[in-house]
Amino acid sequence: MLKKEFKRKDVERMRNLIRGKVDESSEIQVGYKKKRIEYKEGDIWTEGKKTWTIKNGIKKTISKLSSIRKEIFMPLCCPECGNVMKGQLDKPNYRLHKKCLNCVVDFEGSLKNKGKYKEYIKNLTKNNSIDIIEEVEDYLLDVANRSNEGYISEDGVIERWVGGINKKSISKEIKEAAKIRRKHIKNNE
Repeated sequence: MLKKEFKRKDVERMRNLIRGKVDESSEIQVGYKKKRIEYKEGDIWTEGKKTWTIKNGIKKTISKLSSIRKEIFMPLCCPECGNVMKGQLDKPNYRLHKKCLNCVVDFEGSLKNKGKYKEYIKNLTKNNSIDIIEEVEDYLLDVANRSNEGYISEDGVIERWVGGINKKSISKEIKEAAKIRRKHIKNNE
């Protein structure tokens, strides 16, 4: 036994859902009608402050972190061979090469047969060194430009230190040293 009686608009809404007319209104509306724009699969548009797209028939928002999320998360299957990536070494190989361990082994084997494997390893090492230099440079610039207005000691007392460093000259020296190191790595190919 129903405790609540269905209204006409509830019944009309259920009829629309069953017929597959999801967007159709269940009530008669009078007044301003907003201009509707129909979007197709793959269209990208902005409404308000959000960016939207349609993928597989579903309207989705595109966030600022979508590209980062795409890089971080590993798919279920290898994009190259289509096999399931469930092995222990598939995850680190996907992060580096964007394919499973078996595809990486096949790729490196073909490079060895062609005699290009040493050059490939040298390029990997060079790119890794440049990435490390960029990370260290970012860290040192962050430390050099950090505020020196006060520090909280373990007692909870705010200490104000006088003096400091010349932030502009230190930043310039860090950037120059990183530039020299990058140049040195690129020249030692």
